[in-house]
Amino acid sequence: MTDPATLVAWDRQCLWHPFTQMADWMREDPLVIASAEGCTLVDVEGRRYLDGVSSLWCNVHGHRHPALDAALRAQLGRVAHTTLLGLGSVPSIELAHALVQVVPRGLTRVFYSDAGATAVEAALRIALQYQQLRGETRRTRFASLVEAYHGDTLGAVGVGYSETFHRFVAGGIAPAVRLTPPHVFRWERRMDTDAALAAAIGDADATLAEHGPTLAALIVEPLVQGAAGMWVHPPAYLRALADLARRHGALLIADEVATGFGRTGRMFACEHAGLTPDLMCVAKGITGGYLPLAATLATEDVFAAFLAPYEEFRAFFHGHTFTGNALACAVALASLAVFREERTLERLQPRIARLAARLAADVAPLAHVGDVRQQGTMVGVELVADVARRVPYPAAARIGQRVVRAARARGVVLRPLGNVIVLMPPLAISDAELDRLVDVARDAIREATET
Repeated sequence: MTDPATLVAWDRQCLWHPFTQMADWMREDPLVIASAEGCTLVDVEGRRYLDGVSSLWCNVHGHRHPALDAALRAQLGRVAHTTLLGLGSVPSIELAHALVQVVPRGLTRVFYSDAGATAVEAALRIALQYQQLRGETRRTRFASLVEAYHGDTLGAVGVGYSETFHRFVAGGIAPAVRLTPPHVFRWERRMDTDAALAAAIGDADATLAEHGPTLAALIVEPLVQGAAGMWVHPPAYLRALADLARRHGALLIADEVATGFGRTGRMFACEHAGLTPDLMCVAKGITGGYLPLAATLATEDVFAAFLAPYEEFRAFFHGHTFTGNALACAVALASLAVFREERTLERLQPRIARLAARLAADVAPLAHVGDVRQQGTMVGVELVADVARRVPYPAAARIGQRVVRAARARGVVLRPLGNVIVLMPPLAISDAELDRLVDVARDAIREATET
């Protein structure tokens, strides 16, 4: 392996890191990962760190899981990749069949891509074409939640606009119709939980009544708006949105890129609301965090609208070179097997309860913690300068980064969303590792906010 000093020099000379102010990056000593095992990352100096954010929310069963490693090696002995344009492939077919068995009932068709944003782009295009094929030519717009995040390709930006991330491309996108979710009423207008839910449903009802005839689909991150700051809404809100969308003739797209594969305590967040969307996007945890893969799942009704003689050109003319990559599909299939064989979701429930108890006892009471939000193993801890008045820290304070640096010094990798500290460990985390994660988060927050 190249020596650590040279790696750092090459990194600063050649790499452009995502979501990173490179002027800051090049002034600091980077953490360069060389290996990993279980929930532990190891840097080029041999130092060990607990992976507190699942390598950006995608690692599920831990790093170097024997079953996933074996599946990858076995597939390498057959073929790494072949196209799905005009051909089939064994792993992509087997995975599609397996996915249909575990997703909400009624989703029957699997369209592969390679990332969350591309899964969303496919869903948006499917919804648009579906409406056009049905003669609903006015339905060319989308609705989404305020502060939604659905990826960074331009279509995804249009339905998930973030001022911080996307303001420089705002002029090049078609903005969505926005619905105000419950947390805005609860946090900003200080309503209680029930009043906030009622206000949010009322807002959605009025907005969709106004724009309904022009909407192709409503897209939503079910239960948790991740990149917005881990904002949580109740299943009742998701059910209400589904009912309203269908009442107004719009498809419902569930973006389960972050929430899927056990993160919320069930395999998919939609299960908490007992509903099946018309389209569902999955990525991140689909391969257990091993390889890039995504899928957009559709109902048979949506799929059937695209069937016709070739010369009518109703086919879905969309795809990617590495659609249904054999290596990724083989590992994803192995990951689903691990969920079954290790009873991952069943064994996760006590850890979710343990995490909730620890957060309530040790993190929520801290002087500058304004809110602790949890759904399953997805946690956001919002830090504020003044709790009573909910005054945020200014961006220049870099409070999130200060917490991350303090945690790293204690051997835990975290990543903030502005002033929100995210905890999202692999589902395979042990009780001892979970306690360490909370202990370090508590101590790092104290160091960053109280000294």
